[in-house]
This record gives sequence, C-alpha cells and structure tokens, in this order.
Amino acid sequence: MPIDMVSTAALTCEPVPAKRDRNVWQSLQRGLAGPCPPCGEGKIFYRYLKVNDRCPACGEEFFHHRADDAPPYVTIVVVCHIVGTGILTLDTFKPNLPIMYHMLIWPALTLALCLLLLPLFKGAFISLQ
Repeated sequence: MPIDMVSTAALTCEPVPAKRDRNVWQSLQRGLAGPCPPCGEGKIFYRYLKVNDRCPACGEEFFHHRADDAPPYVTIVVVCHIVGTGILTLDTFKPNLPIMYHMLIWPALTLALCLLLLPLFKGAFISLQ
C-alpha cells in the first residue's frame, strides 16, 4: 500500500474525544453515597448490588466497570476490625458476660455491617474507575 493512502486513511479517522478532567474526591464521595460520579443525578445501582448499564441522567456508561473482589475484601477487613475490637473491648470491661450475649451480639452486628458497607465500597470502587 502506498504511503499516501496510509496517511490519507489516518486523516479520515474520527478524532478520539478528550478525557474529561474530574475531581477524584468528589467522585469517591458520590460513589460512597450512591449517585452517578460524573453528574450526581442518576444512580449507580438499580438493585442492591446490580450496577446500571448507563446513568439514567447523563448517560455515563457503567457496564464496563468491574469491581469484582475488591469491595468484599475491604468490607471484610473493616468489619473484622470493628467487630474484633468490640469483642476484645467488651471482654475486657465485662469479663463475666454470659456467652449467650456474645452469640447474639457479634453475628448480628457482623451481618448488619457487611450488608451496609458492601454497596458503599462497591460504589466507591466503581466511581474511582
């Protein structure tokens, strides 16, 4: 292929759109709260952990963002630190507390914290992408 045809073909390609500058902290805050990171209007999730394909307000695409295993790992680390600290603190100040109280408090608190924090961390990881 002659050089003239290659350079002409390169000129006919559409230009790549420039990347938008974004505030990372604002995106992270919006991701933790749940609205669309660029516009703040639409929602990232349409169900508990199901990500919208596109923002209903601005059309930003979310289908290619992959959070995969990072949000559960961060959730486990945070919840284990909170619950572990609580167990040690309660056992230090109330050493004779019956085991039944521990069996009622800690699994319920662990489950509640995991269900609360997982969508927050997933939204944060998606917004950082």
